[in-house]
Amino acid sequence: MPGFGPFDTYSDALISACSMLLKQPHATAGRRSDMNFQLRWDLSQEYCAWIYYTPDERFEMSMMSVTPIQDARGKRTCRLPPSVDDARYPPESIGYVYLLHTHPYEGELTEQDIRYIVAMGLAHGWEVKTKAGMLRLSLVAFFSASNDFANPTCDGFFQYTPTTGDLSKWTHERNQWSRQPLGTVVWTDEQTYRIDRR
Repeated sequence: MPGFGPFDTYSDALISACSMLLKQPHATAGRRSDMNFQLRWDLSQEYCAWIYYTPDERFEMSMMSVTPIQDARGKRTCRLPPSVDDARYPPESIGYVYLLHTHPYEGELTEQDIRYIVAMGLAHGWEVKTKAGMLRLSLVAFFSASNDFANPTCDGFFQYTPTTGDLSKWTHERNQWSRQPLGTVVWTDEQTYRIDRR
């Protein structure tokens, strides 16, 4: 992705990606309680991308993907290609770390989100060996609560890590990140899961 990184740490890459994705046109609709939320929701779009680990031991972000025509009034989706095509590296040398997307408001992960990251784990593997240790594949959905749509703040993200089942919410306040456990995704068979809430 032009203008992005590369980064030495996954956390720097993740925070930079949050700002970059949320600043795209109509990436955020603000708070649901705001008077003009419904109009902004109708115009909103989700953006998605991969953060991946390269043989150069750096974290990069793929080009962003967006689905300009949304086919369901109450939902927003982003169709991310399942693989990264980076001509500098052989395809098998790329490590898939985070599947990123934006949520137009502070909404939890959807069933579609959860099922897609599991499919990607089956395709690419569940962990990536990095110079800092093993990283588990995760799904991340960024959100902003800001009404400054030209420069929205990165206020947090929802995260699901399939290998542990962990479902959590990260928020950024007063220059600090804090994690709130939401529950555990428990698969009862290959097609069915439940969320055990905390």
